[in-house]
Amino acid sequence: YLNIHHPDYVKTVWTSSANFPCLPLGDGLLVSKGQKWFRHRRLLTPGFHYEVLKPYVNLVSASTTTMLDKWERYAKSNESFELFEHVSLMTLDSILKCAFSDDSRCQTESGTNAYIKAVYELSYLVNLRFRTFPYHSDLLFYLSPHGFRFRKACKVAHGHTEEVIRKRKEALKEENRPDGIQAKRNKDFLDILLLARDENQQGLSDKDLRAEVDTFMFEGHDTTASGLSFILYSLACQPEHQRLCREEILRTLDGRDSFSWEDLGKIPYTTMCIKESLRLYPPVPGASRVTTKPMTFFDGRTLQAGCYVGTSVFGIHRNAAVWENPNVFDPLRFLPENVSKRSPHAFVPFSAGPRNCIGQTFAMNELKVATALTLKRYQLIEDPTQKPKLLAQLVLRSINGIHIRVKAADVQ
Repeated sequence: YLNIHHPDYVKTVWTSSANFPCLPLGDGLLVSKGQKWFRHRRLLTPGFHYEVLKPYVNLVSASTTTMLDKWERYAKSNESFELFEHVSLMTLDSILKCAFSDDSRCQTESGTNAYIKAVYELSYLVNLRFRTFPYHSDLLFYLSPHGFRFRKACKVAHGHTEEVIRKRKEALKEENRPDGIQAKRNKDFLDILLLARDENQQGLSDKDLRAEVDTFMFEGHDTTASGLSFILYSLACQPEHQRLCREEILRTLDGRDSFSWEDLGKIPYTTMCIKESLRLYPPVPGASRVTTKPMTFFDGRTLQAGCYVGTSVFGIHRNAAVWENPNVFDPLRFLPENVSKRSPHAFVPFSAGPRNCIGQTFAMNELKVATALTLKRYQLIEDPTQKPKLLAQLVLRSINGIHIRVKAADVQ
């Protein structure tokens, strides 16, 4: 097992044909390989065309507003609160609305969301299995109490996915009835999945459909929840940068309460702050690949086939050989003239190479909209008594949660 944290090594691995080890998400785009991966990537790419992404800005705005409405009581009481739980529900709400046209009301219904609970459990158990040598055996893990918990959580996650797919198949049948009833909604990611056909007019099998929906449900809410939570925490710790972002956002919105597609490109300073937080707190702190053939690095060192290569994204982003004062929050690192001096593999929150994150534009748009609407409404204040204790699982978390205080922003 080789662990790497330098851009030049990462470039060799991420531009190669190395495969991902398996995850509990089925054989979806994240972990599938070879021709299957290539076919699925081609079928799914239309789901991320900007014409499909445009209407999502309004849906993300609505989900963010629901979350911010819930924060009114914290603004009035001045009490510190845990952020990640709220943001997780908001990003799940967003992905269900955007990708699956499903208004789940998961943010307002009382009680813990069973799907989110299952995702947390799977993240924990995958990480535990990786670190516990006997659990590398499928049989030993299957027979263990943790294996039982893993299967139970998988059942909840897969059941949720199957229900989403079943509802949509029924809705599509209704929409295609001969009496011409057409539902007035935008074509979403799930429509594109269900209607996708390759050159042989073959669509995705039910198993492949479930794997892709599982992947996007998980990747589309848990990673953005981690990213957004740490962005808001970073800005709470950086009042001066927060003030500059708020001024930029207020200028862009010019009295409006809602954020539009056209506004996304008008907040460069806020975007640099978002990227700097993604550098310090990458939502996916590391990724593993398995070499399928011998590999030679830029310095002549070689690696045989069948090796695990761990890429520490957290390590790359804080590598002092690449970044000056790597632990300091400095958004000016992302000025165009500074970016041009660095390797494109020095900043990789969405991976890089042919297997980069297919949903990265959607994710960045969601982070921009949610950050902008939050800063317009609230001033974020650090809680110095509760610093996050970082925990690298499938996504970056904090053992003790992420705590901040909020108060109504002065928008004059």
